[in-house]
Amino acid sequence: MKRISPLKLRELKAAGEKIAVITSYDASFARAADRAGIEVILVGDSLGMVLQGHDSTVPVTLEQMAYHTRCVSRGANQALVIADMPFGSYNTVPETLSHATELMQAGAQMVKLEGGQWLCESVRQLNHCGIPVCGHLGLTPQSVNVLGGYRVQGRDEASAKAMLEDAKALQSAGIQLLVLECVPQDLAADISKALEIPVIGIGAGAGTDAQVLVLHDLLGLSDHTPRFVRNFMSGANSIPEALSAYREAVKSGEFPAKEHAFS
Repeated sequence: MKRISPLKLRELKAAGEKIAVITSYDASFARAADRAGIEVILVGDSLGMVLQGHDSTVPVTLEQMAYHTRCVSRGANQALVIADMPFGSYNTVPETLSHATELMQAGAQMVKLEGGQWLCESVRQLNHCGIPVCGHLGLTPQSVNVLGGYRVQGRDEASAKAMLEDAKALQSAGIQLLVLECVPQDLAADISKALEIPVIGIGAGAGTDAQVLVLHDLLGLSDHTPRFVRNFMSGANSIPEALSAYREAVKSGEFPAKEHAFS
């Protein structure tokens, strides 16, 4: 099968078909996700927590992200592979271009940046150089020390309005996907409707165009499971069966349920 493209994902959104996304960090799990029909694999800097044992994503380096991107790209032949740009790797436009190029050369088809309108010039320059971009708003884990912890974002009117404005500005600058993390479900649904590009939710309710979970969370391997996670290994006989169950639950709208969302 032909690799999933950003254009294909927009077509799925236009058709009202939900999109399944997971994180992966190696070739074996990327291959399993591919075989399960999952459309997008995110090489997430969440590897700092689930693989390396850190309490945040901040310690993850560009070299480590490139290594895991190379691994995943060898296993994924159909899914769109997105690589997170780690903490401190996109503070200026020249740094962003250089480091994003490294991740693309490692096998990514898109890079992901956390932040709002301050990233618009970098997004435009990346697009100009042939590098597609996924944005990330809401709870941005790389900013956990500024945010004061892992908390739901956008609950008051002012911050909700600012998030919507950021989303529209990033779309105008050229992002092709947007992740919303730990955002009230009504706000996430409003942003998804306001944008032409697909919106990927995690802890953002059922109103987004796509859902993403950290691989280790959906397999029940994490010590502290967030409320927006469902253990898909429960009732499954194998990891491939759990991945297929996750995809089908996203596609059918069964996941996420009300108990997985924030208000």
